[in-house]
Amino acid sequence: MEPPIVNLKSEIVNPFTFSQASLQDYSDCPRRFQLRYIEGLAWPAVETEPALENERHQQEGLFFHRLVQQRLIGLPVEKLGLMANSPNLSQWWQNFVDFRCLENFRSLYPEMTLSAPLGEQRVMAKYDLIAATPGEKAVIFDWKTYHKRPKDVWMAARLQTRVYRALLVRAGAHLNNGQPIQPEQVEMIYWYACYPQEPSRFPYTATQYKRDWDILTRLVAEIISRREFSLTSDEKKCAYCPYRSYCNRGLKAGAGGEMESEISMINVNIEQIQEIEF
Repeated sequence: MEPPIVNLKSEIVNPFTFSQASLQDYSDCPRRFQLRYIEGLAWPAVETEPALENERHQQEGLFFHRLVQQRLIGLPVEKLGLMANSPNLSQWWQNFVDFRCLENFRSLYPEMTLSAPLGEQRVMAKYDLIAATPGEKAVIFDWKTYHKRPKDVWMAARLQTRVYRALLVRAGAHLNNGQPIQPEQVEMIYWYACYPQEPSRFPYTATQYKRDWDILTRLVAEIISRREFSLTSDEKKCAYCPYRSYCNRGLKAGAGGEMESEISMINVNIEQIQEIEF
């Protein structure tokens, strides 16, 4: 029997703006979605052990994203490199400096936010980078600082991959001289700072776009109509969920080396880090 949690609202605010993170949370565990996005509860437990090492890695990941964003808007490589002041950051930064795949695009849009209606709701995404040559291609780059490189099949199934590509087609015309972006012009690339020569690449097709938008539409409709949010049946996920104590699914966090993918899904929020100043 699922443990009761008292005084829950159990009804989502309408309208609601969905993101890949909220949709992934719902897919992983409806109860997690409820506690995080409907109830707005604080996180009562650390996600992984050792806690300090995990927190340091997350902060380094956030700062790396900020360094890349500042470079893409024109700040000098040399000055930014001085800010990469840890072994991880130094190596990630040098790997990015050596990354040459952005030179053939006409326009770069770092930290671009797109949104579009999805039924009566909205879906929104903030992209690390959209690199575009109008009329030809639009490539999504997403920077990852995972300790281990995840399998491509796992990344392909993530809602981030579905949401980001579909939303670019749906809402990216202003990046393409006002013309709709065709699915075949879109590609998503996950670039791994620890594995710079092994990116995950996901081209797109019209068939995939229709599939993804239909899936997102059905998923959002299901969430909006739902009044009870059950716990996941996969209790392995609970070891890496900060809400596990609310659900009586354990107090101890999972060890950082035990799962390759679950613990690596850090929802990077660039706004958590101040602008770099010189």
